[in-house]
Formats: sequence, structure tokens, C-alpha cells
Amino acid sequence: MRASQAFVNNDTMYIKSDALARENDLVARNVRRFRLDRAMSLGELARRSGLSKQTLSKIEQGSGNPTVETLSLLGAALDMPARRLLTEWGTPVYVQRHDEGEWTDAPSWTERLLDETYGSGYVRTLMLRLERGGSNETVAPHSAGTLHHIYVITGKLRTGPLNEPVDLAAGDFVRFPGDVPHSHICLSDRVTAHMVTTIPQVRQFGPTITQGGVAPGTSR
Repeated sequence: MRASQAFVNNDTMYIKSDALARENDLVARNVRRFRLDRAMSLGELARRSGLSKQTLSKIEQGSGNPTVETLSLLGAALDMPARRLLTEWGTPVYVQRHDEGEWTDAPSWTERLLDETYGSGYVRTLMLRLERGGSNETVAPHSAGTLHHIYVITGKLRTGPLNEPVDLAAGDFVRFPGDVPHSHICLSDRVTAHMVTTIPQVRQFGPTITQGGVAPGTSR
């Protein structure tokens, strides 16, 4: 057995050491997401779980190495089975800034790939225009698996899940889950953006428990 594949005894859980970093990132993302979904501060989670704020901070940063006992305490504090903290839920927010995209020459044009998603379903494409001071109402969650893909053409826009908004300028692109509460807020006098909404006919990004926290055939 190669050294990189040695098994680490983490209480009663055995995890390949080369998967620990991915497991920690997955736990970090889930703990933060479920804590914020419950409008719970780090201090409140510490009180409910009996863990220190320093320990929780390290876990949410992905630098901690939580034991099975720690995951059980977190699950109880968040009112969910501990295994959900080791489950890939939804899809993360993905941002591509205007200076990060790569242009590729095709025979008759030059193109910049923004994103790729897979699956079949309903696709809605529209232009989005907002003005400063307009309604900033929260958009209710759409059906499970919905994704919003937004490319800002002019102006500045704050958009995304309520617990993970991103600020975008002209040329920036974002993809985020639309099956959670979200919003679109104009940060300049006006903003124009191109938005594509994809809604799978079957749940495309449902919870999938996988070894190492990565779905088969995918990478981070």
C-alpha cells in the first residue's frame, strides 16, 4: 500500500489520508451552509455543540480534522444526522471574473467559455435590467436543482444566495443555486446582465454520498 493511501483511524471512521483534504473541505462547506441557513452565529453553534469557537472556526475554514464525535455533536446542534455533513448538497457558487476568462479562436469567431452543466430540462434565457433604488425583494427558491447563470454586461450587480452573495462588475460571470432564497441588487445607477436559468426535469444536483465527498466522474 502506498504511503499516500494509508488509512487513518479517526475514532471509528476510517478515511484514506489522500481524501482527508476533500472531506475537510466538504464538512467545512456544509457546516457553514447549514449554520447560516439557520441564522445561527458561530457562538450559538459553539454553545449548542459544546465545541469552542476556535475549533468551529478551523472546521469552517477546512483546516480542522473533525472526529466522528465532533461530527455527531455538530449534527445534533444543527438538528440533522451527522452523515449529512459528509454529503454533497446542491452546487457551489462559481464565479469567473472578467480577467480570468480565456478566449479561444474558432474558424469564424472567438469564444469565451463561461460554464458547462449537464443534463436535460427547461432552459430560460433573458436579459436582466435593474436600476439603483429599485425593489430588492428576496426571490423565493425555485424547484430543486435550479441553477442561475448570470453574465454582467454593464454596471455592477450583487447577486446570489442570501448567505453567499457576490459582487460583480461588467465582464464577470456567476453560477449559483436557484433552489435557495436569493436576490439581485443593483450597485450602480443601472445594470444590464444576461441570465440563463436551467431547471432539470429530474433532480440534477440532489444529495449524493460519495467516497471522498466527490461525485463519480467529477472533480472540484
